[in-house]
Amino acid sequence: MPQANRPCPDQEWLLSLRLYRFRPASVAQFRMPVTLVHRAVFIISDSTGITAETFSHSVLSQFDQVKFEAVRLPFIDTPEKAAAAAERINRCAEEKGEPPLVFSTLVNPRSVAHVRSANGIFLDLFGTFVAPIENALGMKSSHSVGRTHTGSHSAQYSRRIEAINFTLAHDDGQFVHGLEEADVILIGVSRCGKTPTSLYLAMQYAVKAANYPLIPEDFERGRLPNALRRFRAKLFGLSIDPERLSEVRQERRPNSQYASLWQCHYEVGQAERLMRMENIPWLSTTSKSIEEISTKVLDQVGLDRRTF
Repeated sequence: MPQANRPCPDQEWLLSLRLYRFRPASVAQFRMPVTLVHRAVFIISDSTGITAETFSHSVLSQFDQVKFEAVRLPFIDTPEKAAAAAERINRCAEEKGEPPLVFSTLVNPRSVAHVRSANGIFLDLFGTFVAPIENALGMKSSHSVGRTHTGSHSAQYSRRIEAINFTLAHDDGQFVHGLEEADVILIGVSRCGKTPTSLYLAMQYAVKAANYPLIPEDFERGRLPNALRRFRAKLFGLSIDPERLSEVRQERRPNSQYASLWQCHYEVGQAERLMRMENIPWLSTTSKSIEEISTKVLDQVGLDRRTF
């Protein structure tokens, strides 16, 4: 007699196909090897080099089959230092057998001339844009060295320091006094990305960003914590995929109920339900960078306009 619940031959064939399709070894067997191309990159600046490094990273990330080996040369603030940097670029080109990419935010014409004469692919980040802006404004730029980072006594710099101090003091709901000064209050379950996003907003944009965790007791009550209710207009929610949340929490408290997949599913589901019920804008951080999350927050809360 045939066994009960035994699949028919067609079902057996489909089942074996599914098992074969999702077997890790079989997938790896057909994966084509990727050969990475290596290329040297120089990042040269008369100040910290942060601007050039950020721009170069954004551009070079589009070429995922190339492994870029970057060398940052900050504080190239004299023609003599620029000449030494040019020699280093030439040595690299000779050793590698090809000219390196050179991202530059130098503004001193003599320094620019030295680096431009080297055996590299020269990418002048300031020069490319300064001339058209001069034409548009009908005036010459100052060509001052290190202007981007010389505001240690400016009002903008003071706002950044003040925002960082505020954010550190109002991290993870540890201090609720003074929330009326917050530009934005991030809410969400523990380990969904609230703290790094808050710090990035403070450091990069001088935004006073507090963050407050949503906990199971809030879900049982079915409403926002009392400390947040009067600041509802400042709230922005962060969520995360439960599987990813479990992975993050396992690193902090391995094999705990806090990190269990069931607990993560429960907390994320309840947090999203609460945010929808309270009409609070929110997004998932699972596949987004801190930069993307912060930009979305600034846009949604209306903090995206800045003066320089």
